[in-house]
Amino acid sequence: MAIEHFDVLIVGAGLSGIGAAYHLQRDCPGKTYALLEARAAIGGTWDLFRYPGIRSDSDMYTLGYAFKPWREAKAIADGPSILRYVRETADENGITPRIRFGHKVKRASWSSETATWTVEAEHEGRIVKLTCGFLSMCSGYYNYDAGYTPDFPGTERFRGRIVHPQHWPGDLDYAGKRVVVIGSGATAVTLVPEMARTAGHVTMLQRSPTYVVSRPAEDGLANWLRAKLPAMTAYGITRWKNVLMQMLFFRIARKKPEKTKQQLLGLVREHLGPDYDVETHFTPRYNPWDQRLCLVPDADLFASIKAGTSSVVTDQIETFTEDGLLLKSGQTLPADIIVTATGLRMQLLGEMEVVVDGRKIAPHETTSYKGMMFSDVPNLASTFGYTNASWTLKADLTAEYVCRLLKHMDRTGAQICTPRLPEGEMEIEPWLDFSSGYVQRALAVLPRQGTKVPWKVHQNYALDLMALRYGRVDDGTMEFSTARAPAKAREAA
Repeated sequence: MAIEHFDVLIVGAGLSGIGAAYHLQRDCPGKTYALLEARAAIGGTWDLFRYPGIRSDSDMYTLGYAFKPWREAKAIADGPSILRYVRETADENGITPRIRFGHKVKRASWSSETATWTVEAEHEGRIVKLTCGFLSMCSGYYNYDAGYTPDFPGTERFRGRIVHPQHWPGDLDYAGKRVVVIGSGATAVTLVPEMARTAGHVTMLQRSPTYVVSRPAEDGLANWLRAKLPAMTAYGITRWKNVLMQMLFFRIARKKPEKTKQQLLGLVREHLGPDYDVETHFTPRYNPWDQRLCLVPDADLFASIKAGTSSVVTDQIETFTEDGLLLKSGQTLPADIIVTATGLRMQLLGEMEVVVDGRKIAPHETTSYKGMMFSDVPNLASTFGYTNASWTLKADLTAEYVCRLLKHMDRTGAQICTPRLPEGEMEIEPWLDFSSGYVQRALAVLPRQGTKVPWKVHQNYALDLMALRYGRVDDGTMEFSTARAPAKAREAA
């Protein structure tokens, strides 16, 4: 059978992939494309995660697409609402029929002779091959098959149920039960107050604290603007208001970390009262924004702690026991259910094998170009959002830039675009300047970044906006070329 060819293949039908397809249709309407999705449904993260209370940890005016207004009252939205928004976007724009479900991409091989990628995807137990001129990777940043769980001693002794949030069992009944949630990140602070509504008691067991910030679930100004102005106008004003506020807060946190720390802890004390041990349970060992802050809507976590339906224990696990946990301090935590909210297994490109002209490419040996492409890897872009802001802000810009690249190549007759590292010394740094465990565990397999533009990864929407939307595509670093083989040979191939 003839191998299907597309101008662009998009891998992943989650928030990023659907956005990439929209931009491609709008900006490059003549391009043929398809989306390859490993799972059986649209939505990515928002279809995978089903744990109680699943929600965004960013406001939907920046996590939403720039081109589709968020129209619901809650700015901090629940998972089903976000999933509905993503699927609605795909349906409204005719993207859904372009998705090939159940196609897990395993390998992509580039040929400079023909200027094409040959993509191999596993589908119904067999390998399907497709080719494309450009490959847009929108496969997220973590392993969908398994979350991260440390090797806790004694787990086999525990008589209750152990659950990881990434694969939440639909039959789990925790009403009236004693629950221990291990972790202190975004998942844990979401689970605890939600489960505490019906559980007997929920304990958040953390090895060390995280910065936790409360924010109203609804944005009053946004809702007021939406009632007074056209939807896109109101959405745009709110989006920029939130972007600028976030950038300002991040800048202040980095310039005045101790002052920011005390302000954040002061807000926690306001919620929990003067007698609560904020020093032990909510005072991290690191500065604000060295890791991502945890957002709790309407102070729900603090409310459940004050109500006595949940509590926080800061300690380390010695071992699991038959009926709970023994901690290193000697304290015991009885439990019927233990939830290991211990993080994700970070990965890049869906762990797809990448081969360029017969040479296998190891991502950690490449340098990131504009936070979206890789040195010496042609015609491939990878979407990776911000660590200090909403994922979709960078996803939108990445999709726009890919379209600018494609249009530039069409205008100039080029078929290949390859970021090339300049000759000479340039200091190399880790790709992500973040101390979170899931990042630190993955640094050895992630690409590097440089200290100079365009090899520097900005965690700054304004800088990326200028570079990706308005900066030159032919910047002296991106090399443009044509296929090595004559046209007739390519057609025969």
